[in-house]
Amino acid sequence: MTLLSSDATIMQIRKLTQTMIMTLTTVLIMMATLLLGQQCWPMLTWQRRLVSSSSRTHAAAACACAYSNFTAKRIYPNLLADQIGQPDLTSLIQHFLHNQCYSDSDSESSSSASSDLPEFYEKITLYTSAVATFYAPSDISGIGGMRYERIRAVDTWRNGPGRYDCVFVSTQVDSDSDASAKGMDGFDIARVRLFFSFKHDGVVYPCALMHWFKRLGDSPDENTGMWVVEPEVHEDGTRFASVIHLDSMFRAAHLMPVYGNSFVPTYLSYTHTLDAFHAYYVNKYIDHQAFEIAF
Repeated sequence: MTLLSSDATIMQIRKLTQTMIMTLTTVLIMMATLLLGQQCWPMLTWQRRLVSSSSRTHAAAACACAYSNFTAKRIYPNLLADQIGQPDLTSLIQHFLHNQCYSDSDSESSSSASSDLPEFYEKITLYTSAVATFYAPSDISGIGGMRYERIRAVDTWRNGPGRYDCVFVSTQVDSDSDASAKGMDGFDIARVRLFFSFKHDGVVYPCALMHWFKRLGDSPDENTGMWVVEPEVHEDGTRFASVIHLDSMFRAAHLMPVYGNSFVPTYLSYTHTLDAFHAYYVNKYIDHQAFEIAF
């Protein structure tokens, strides 16, 4: 009788232990979710505040963008330039540094000649993605309207071709004259070609190499209600590129091709969509927040 009582007690202890472990696991998951909503996810290595609640609409009250801490490597930009098809990468970084150092000066002094650009010989640290965390109260799913999404720039995605996502880039200047910019008047569309960071004069700069799109027209398409953009190119046909601070990146953007009158080739892969068409719709119907900022 004593032996049976002892076995029953052991079984009860085991069940109690399992219950406690499951409860603790649930609590840890909930805490991690709350931390993510407060923009403190431990996997992120860099985090900046992009906008305040007063500088955007209620649908985009706050947003932060941060690098993922996976597969980071260091390399000199001149060695990387040919690999990514951007031979002027070092020059673009120099122009970025000049704009950062003279951000408060007028446009004439900021558009300096090559001889006035800061020297740059440092290695850069590459990243495969960044995470944007933003507040979208109109989206009732999630934790109080908090949302996050991963923006990727990788040369191979799921053992296939590369993936380079498009984003909304904030172009609104923090001044009284531009405080009333609404919708697409405060954003440009660009495609991320490279995520990287570097240290210069003791300051760490998280950056992205962007290929830009420009808007067609001064208003959305009257039939679809969506803005139309096209790749911005130089006279020789090469893509217009620049380096921006990660703070300028707002969130991911979804582009859809503007189809013509001819049939789409059957051999065209979805991985080449952003390179194959002349114009694209900025899809504001992809989610709640996109609908309320891309007008």
